Order: sequence, then C-alpha cells, then structure tokens
Amino acid sequence: MKKKIIVAPLNWGLGHASRCVPIINALIKDNFTPIIASDGSSLEFLKQEFPYLETLHLPSYNIKYGKNLKKNLFLQLPTILRAIKEERKIIELFITKNSTVSGIISDNRFGVRSSIIPSIYITHQINILSGLTTFFTSRIHQNIIKKFDECWIPDNSNSEFSGKLSTSSRKLNQKFIGALSRFKREELEQSIAVLIILSGPEPNRTFLEEKLISAFKNDKRNVVFVLGKIEAVQKSWVINNCTFYNFLLSEELEHKINSSKVILCRSGYSSILDLAVLGKKVFFIPTKNQPEQEYLANYLEDTKLAPFSEVANFTSEKLKEVKFYKGLQVAKVEFDVALFSLFHSKRKL
Repeated sequence: MKKKIIVAPLNWGLGHASRCVPIINALIKDNFTPIIASDGSSLEFLKQEFPYLETLHLPSYNIKYGKNLKKNLFLQLPTILRAIKEERKIIELFITKNSTVSGIISDNRFGVRSSIIPSIYITHQINILSGLTTFFTSRIHQNIIKKFDECWIPDNSNSEFSGKLSTSSRKLNQKFIGALSRFKREELEQSIAVLIILSGPEPNRTFLEEKLISAFKNDKRNVVFVLGKIEAVQKSWVINNCTFYNFLLSEELEHKINSSKVILCRSGYSSILDLAVLGKKVFFIPTKNQPEQEYLANYLEDTKLAPFSEVANFTSEKLKEVKFYKGLQVAKVEFDVALFSLFHSKRKL
C-alpha cells in the first residue's frame, strides 16, 4: 500500500499553494500519495490542479492586513492561535485514523506537525521582518521551526533570491532545496506586451486591480490581466485592449508567462522564483506595509534584477525602466526526491 503524505500550504494568497505543486508532483512520481490539507482559495486551487487527490479541510487563519500589518496581526493573534490549535487536533486525529500516513509537509502552517511521523516545514523566511521587533518575531518563528524535523528553504544555498530572509546561524535543520517552481521555460513568440498577475489577500488585491485597470485603460498594447480570483468556473473577457481571466491553472499560466515580454506583479516570493525559472523581465509592485514584499522588491532592485514602484506612484510609463535591469534568471533543477527519505521511517511510539 502506498504511503500517504500530508501537504499543507498556508492560505495567504496563492504563493504557498502554487509552490507546493512541484512537491506534490514529485511525491506522486516517487510513488507516494499526497493528501492536500488547506482552506479557502489555496485549497480550491490545489483541488483544481489535482482533482483526483484526497483533501482535508483545515481551519482558516483569516489573516488580513491593512495600513499597519503588525497591529493587525497582533489583533488577529487570538484567532490565529485558535486555528493553529484546531488544525493540530485535526491532523493528529487524521494520522491516528490513517495508519498509512507517513509524513507531513507544512508550508508555513504552524500546527500541521506530528510527534510520531516526520514533519517538514517549508519557508523562505527564517527571519520575519517587523522593524524594531524583527529580532523577537524572527526568534519566535525560529522556535516554531525547531519543532519540525527539517526546514526546507526554497532557494539556492547563497540565498540568491531571499537575501537576509533565509540567513541564520542557528541550527534549525535547514536545507536549501533550490528554486521551487511549478513552471518550465519555453521559447515562444512574445505576443503579450504586458502580463499582469494579481494575487494576495483582500482588500489589497482588489485595490491593486482597480489601480492597474485605470493605468492601462488607454494603453494600445496587448495587455493581459490574470486576476487571481479562484472561482468554480474559469472565465475570460475583453475590455478595450485588455484581456481578463479570473484565474488560470498552472499549464495555462505557464504558457501566458512564456509568451509575455514584461510581467507586472507583486513581489511575492513564489512569483519571484517562478519568473526566475522562466527567465523573465519583471516590474514589481510590493504590497504596502508588508515588510517581506517591500524588502524583496528593494533587494532585487539593488541587485539590478528588477525595478519596482509603490502602488500610489505607479503609471504604465514606469514599465520602460525594465530595460535597464537584468531580469530574473535561474536554472531550474528537478526536485530532489532524496529529500523524501525521512518518510520511509517507521512511526514513533
């Protein structure tokens, strides 16, 4: 009987879920049976990507943020802690009832771990940036990481794309697993002038959508919007020069990106790795007051890989800056299935 592995991405935008796609594919290829555990859009996205896999619904962290991320997260802490406690119970009960479950891969879900089977934690943020409290938020996160058997960092060993986010002298059983992406590069005709990929929690996603629709409404180029709204039915429509999709699955989005001259998106880490694997020119608009995205945008601009703009200052003319930057580039390597060796061990008593 095949061993089952729980794969549980955090539902905060689609980045955590999308970077689990190559891991799920690698598990299937290595003769494991993945079980998808999440909530909200992340769960719906992976159900559409893998409609034949078993799923497990977990409680939502319901993370929202506005002008002050730290304040909002602090106010939401009781809700988040309740969700973590509840998901721990759900996972423990599921493992007890299913003797073939042999491992857990948690992408930033703190409560998805077990004391009787190997538990892996995926993050590119060993350090959590929070201004004056960075030391404390980073230490709290690192103490959570230490409760897992291993920490997988989706980056090269020199932290090429994550910078100081993934750098730590603490022993956290961390392993750099390379650029993690669901996509493959293909040389196609560059028929799309600008591909706009939206993602992230509300209301920020909608705010950016409205801003960019206004910015490109009179643009004469071929502009394509992928709105990142996971719904039951995939839809597309055209307004003036702009083509809109409510969402695209991996294969379709891969084709669109490979067919585009310039990508415009948030500076989310999964997006950065996807675009690096595809070797694209990109312009970033980081989510305001989200320190991770603001740091990554500044870091990639400083290394002359990609420019960025705050949403309030963005105009379509700013895309001309892209030609002065090298663009994102990294050689994709196949996911190393040797990382799954932990899952062949027997359950602890």
